[in-house]
Amino acid sequence: MKKKNKLNAFASIFSAMLVALVAVALVSCDNELDVQQGYPFTVETMPVPTRIVKGETVEIRCGLKREGRFSDARYTIRYFQPDGKGTLRMDDGMVLLPNDRYPLDREVFRLYYTSECEDQQSIDIYFEDNSEPAQLFQLAFSFNNETEDEDTAVVSTGKGVPVTVVRQ
Repeated sequence: MKKKNKLNAFASIFSAMLVALVAVALVSCDNELDVQQGYPFTVETMPVPTRIVKGETVEIRCGLKREGRFSDARYTIRYFQPDGKGTLRMDDGMVLLPNDRYPLDREVFRLYYTSECEDQQSIDIYFEDNSEPAQLFQLAFSFNNETEDEDTAVVSTGKGVPVTVVRQ
């Protein structure tokens, strides 16, 4: 009789442990894969002249540097000009309009800024991805006007600032 009680107790404990193990296994399983869709990125530039004259074009060589790869990642470019007047265009000839978003379909590209005034000028260029939350990277350039007979030895790089934007 004692042997039967011990056997029943052992069977009960074993059954309880088996049920607990199955419950833990079912609760911890998730059928969905956790795929990282947003990777930090920066945009690097070569040095750019800071002094230009009206009508002069400055080349801005850019490279999009991604920390990871996601096949559905999409990037856009837009710009804003708080000071001065000028035109920004892509290396394929497409003229960018201020505050309009354009798809960026390659990682190495060139931008061309043409001065259209004799005042100090600045442009802010924004790069954004399609992740949630969206990641934004900003480049800021300032150009001082000069007369045609001044020397243009001063160069600087665009200042990059990563910003995280939460879409509402």
